[in-house]
Formats: sequence, C-alpha cells, structure tokens
Amino acid sequence: MRMDTEKNRMLEQCLEKIPEVKDFPKPGIGFKDITPLVEDAECFCFVVDELAAWAREQGAEIITGIEARGFLFGAAVAYTLGMGLAVVRKKGKLPRETVCVLAPNEYAVEHFEMHTDSIKPGQKVLIIDDLIATGSSSISAIELVQKLGGNVAGFAAVVELAFLKGVEAIHSVYPGVALKALIRFDE
Repeated sequence: MRMDTEKNRMLEQCLEKIPEVKDFPKPGIGFKDITPLVEDAECFCFVVDELAAWAREQGAEIITGIEARGFLFGAAVAYTLGMGLAVVRKKGKLPRETVCVLAPNEYAVEHFEMHTDSIKPGQKVLIIDDLIATGSSSISAIELVQKLGGNVAGFAAVVELAFLKGVEAIHSVYPGVALKALIRFDE
C-alpha cells in the first residue's frame, strides 16, 4: 500500500510540473511543456525508472526514441537498462542509409527515418516518446520499426492527451501493441 501511495504522490508531483502553453506552436494548440518535469531531478528520475520497469516487463532488447523529446526519456531508459538506443529522426537528419515512412502529425506532414542497421530482424523494440497525442507519430514509428524487421515490444510515453484519442488510433492500426502512458490529460 505504501508503494502505491508513494507512486501516486510522485505522479501528482510530475503532473504539476507540466504547464500548458496556450497557442503554441500555433493558435488553438494547448502545448503540454515537459521541460519543467525534466528539470526536476526527482520527477525525471521517477519517470525514467517507471518507463524502464515497464520496458523490462515487456522484454525489450533495445530502446527506440522519437525525435526530439523522445530522446530525453529513451536515452535515459536505455542507459538504465544497459541497452542500446536506436533513434527515429526526421527526414534528412541521419548520415547513412535509411528506411523512411510518412509521418503526418498535428502540425505538418513529415517523414521519419532510421538507419537500416538500427534494428536487427526479430529484435524486441520498445519505442519511447514524450507524449501520445493523435497517435500519428506513434503509428509511424511502429511502422518504421516493423519495416526494419523489429518486433514492437511496446510503446511508452510520459503523457497521453486522452481527449485526442491517440491510444484508440494506435490500437485501431496496431491492436497487439502494448501501450503505456504515465500521466493522462483528459482535456
């Protein structure tokens, strides 16, 4: 019971560290800013430990972080677990041969890329991003890992914007992928 109480206290503390910035990056958007959470050592360590524990439960063999804020958590989780980190970048940012997928999101139509040798065929990959919004970036990252022959062990995020129904969108395309978000915003 004490562990659940402490976990709930920490989740509440983390939630309080995420302010909403109105009309960023464009009018009508309420941007959830995770930088204060990352700046707070106790919150950052808690989030990394929670994501790492879940990645371990999923049997991950490598962590994948999505540009750019997914790198913050993905790298820390990979280090915590003693694993490598494969990166998902926007098109044109990686220097060697890549595989590319269309990655539309709330703001623009983009492309995601990974190096062709980032994931070994059959490797269990846990994908990490800062948040799940509409699910489009998540879906694109899952597609990219699968194109490289990886098995998606799960998709984890710090925040879920539940009102945008991203989890439902991901499950409609990839119903078998386990999803985890630590903090949920219903509005």
